[in-house]
Parts: sequence; C-alpha cells; structure tokens
Amino acid sequence: MKYAIIIPDGCADEPQEALGGKTPLEAARTPAMDAIARQGVVGLANHVPETLPAGSDVANLSLLGYDPQTYYTGRAPLEAAAQGIELGPHDWAIRCNLVTIIDQVMRDFTAGHISTEEARQLMAALQEKLGSEQLQFYAGVSYRNLLIYRGGNQPAPFSRDTFTVPPHDLTDQSVLDAYPRGPGSDLLARLMAESEVVLADHPVNQARKKAGKLPATNIWLWGLGGAPQLPRFEERYGVKGAMITAVDLLRGLAALFGWPRIDVPGATGYIDTDYAAKGRYAVAALADYDLVCVHIEAPDEASHEGSIEEKIRAIENIDEKIVGPVWEALRLHGEYRIMVSPDHPTPIRIKTHSHGCVPFAIAGTGIKPGNASGYHEKAAAQSGLIFEEGWRVMGYFLHGQNH
Repeated sequence: MKYAIIIPDGCADEPQEALGGKTPLEAARTPAMDAIARQGVVGLANHVPETLPAGSDVANLSLLGYDPQTYYTGRAPLEAAAQGIELGPHDWAIRCNLVTIIDQVMRDFTAGHISTEEARQLMAALQEKLGSEQLQFYAGVSYRNLLIYRGGNQPAPFSRDTFTVPPHDLTDQSVLDAYPRGPGSDLLARLMAESEVVLADHPVNQARKKAGKLPATNIWLWGLGGAPQLPRFEERYGVKGAMITAVDLLRGLAALFGWPRIDVPGATGYIDTDYAAKGRYAVAALADYDLVCVHIEAPDEASHEGSIEEKIRAIENIDEKIVGPVWEALRLHGEYRIMVSPDHPTPIRIKTHSHGCVPFAIAGTGIKPGNASGYHEKAAAQSGLIFEEGWRVMGYFLHGQNH
C-alpha cells in the first residue's frame, strides 16, 4: 500500500462576505480535492486541544498521529531537530524571530520576509554581542531562527509556566503587554530589549532601509521548550515515510519521526513557492517510500497577510500542481490511500491561527465512498465523521475502514 498526505497549511477558514458567504476553500477551483472527497470520505478533526496554543507545532504533531497532550514540549525544540541541534536534559530551545517593531507596534513578524543570508549575518552579530556558551544563536531560514539555552548540569530557569506570545498573533498590534512572563522571562525580555541596540545600525538593516525594505529591528523570543521524546513513526504505525516541506518545524518533526527530508529547489515556505516542483518530487518519492507527506505553507502565509485572493490562488495551485499529480501517480502503484488536510484554521479575519476543527478528505483502497459534494468545511461538517482527538485520524487513514 502506498500513502500520500497533502497538508495545505492553514487553508481552513470562515465564510467570507466578499465570497458570497463561501470560505476560500469552498470558493477555490479544486477539481482534484473535490474528486477525492466524492470518491472517498470527508470529516472534521480537531488537532489543537483547548489547553494548548493554536499553532502549527501542536496541530501538525496531531495531524501526523501523535497526541500533543503527551508529546508536545514546544515549537522551538522541533525546529532545533530540523537543524540537527541536540538538546541535553537541561537545555531549552527558543524560537527567535527577526521582526519589525515600530513605535511598539508589531509592523511585520517576518521583518519584510528577510532573506536567509541577511538573517545569517544578523544572527552572527547577535551571537557576538549577546551570546555565550550558555546562550547560542542559530540562523535558520529567513526570519525563523533559534536561541539555544545550554543548561549544563543545572536546570534552566524556564518551565511550562513560562508564557510567550507568537509574533504572528500580534500583527499590527501593540507589543507592550505581550512580552514573556513567568519563570525565566526576565532573561528573555532583556535579550529582546538588547537586540534592538545590536540590530539598529547593522549594515544589513542599513542596506534594507536604503532599498525601501523593512529592517529587522528586534528579535522576538517565543515557543520555548525542552527536548521532545517521540517514538519513531515506523515503529508506531509500521509505515516508512518521507517529508517534503520548506518549513523547519515540519523538517524537525520528520527528523524526530525518522523520516528523510526531501529538499525541493524553489520551495520557499511562502506564497511564491514552486508548487509544481513539490508535486514532481512527491511523485518521484512514491517509488522509494510507503508514505510521502507534502506540506505547503502558502495558504497560511496568505491568511497572515489578510489576502483572500492569495489564499484562493495558493489553494488552487496546490490542487492543480500537487494533489492532482500525486493522486494520479498513486493509482499507478496499485493499492493506495490519499489524505488532504490542513493542520489548523487560519482565519483571514484575525490573520492568525485559531482553535477549531479542520476538514479532511480520504480516498483510496478500502475507503467506501460517502456522499460528499466536494472538499470544504461545510461538506465536512455535514458528514458526521468527527475526530475530537485529531491525532487518531492517522490510524484511521493508515489502517481503518469506514465507520
């Protein structure tokens, strides 16, 4: 049996007045996803328990079959795994966004989608001025970087009670009441304040301002946690998988699952990603792996920017250039199953992630067709197939039959 999972990150949304009461997923032209829904089943899954933050870290951990109440320790440790950064028993990983804050308002949580090379130079300056053997700054991809706290033989000052706010939850809002709170927050707040001095006159920012681009004015520290302990996916589900993504969070999950990560030229983790290349690489990977997972960040990014048009365009590109070709290739391999599902809703109205169920569609060998009209939130809600513990969908997808 061959399996494929397509994750259009954050594509679930609310009805839009501008779309005549339809959601972006409902309004988009998605013949491949709709055919999967009609030939298989649709349903709803809740991947973010109310007690946990509504982020891609929690949601994708659940979507890929791991109970976040048991296995989630924080977002940054997953991204550390993506970079091959090992965490000791007293070490903590902390997400370190490069952001643009003007007059104490979060103008841009990506610092104008700063380039990876520019970010590398800024992170090197932060390490030189603020870093130490205990505080280690690591460059990642674009604005997504890390700070590692090395505890050595002593427990870190942080705990599960340390509260931080994701910067994408603060778009166009004041940050004055959003700084870290709780154990260890004084250290985090101090580093965030001192970063402003380090970055202010850096040549990278001078060049960006001269070019009319937003500078990276500050670091924003959040999503911290200790090392996660995840059983390997093949041991848990008996299936050998591989991951295609441009986002470190998903690359980190793959590393912890024991999945190879397939790099695709032109995959950016943004709305300008090369959808067709992702589709081609996924089709090729089916020859070598039982399961191929393709994650696409673009719908989520469009929501963060509040763009209905870009969100619909991203969904349509995913359908045409990834879902369609992968589904066609799967059928040539014999027995197969395919699942399409976002991780969490990202409503355009609020420009950030939210709690709530997302629609999934599953088709293939052993899946008896239901009566879905297509793939979207309304059809899924009408199906009666609901997983309140979303992590259980994976077992259903891989080994289950219709209810």
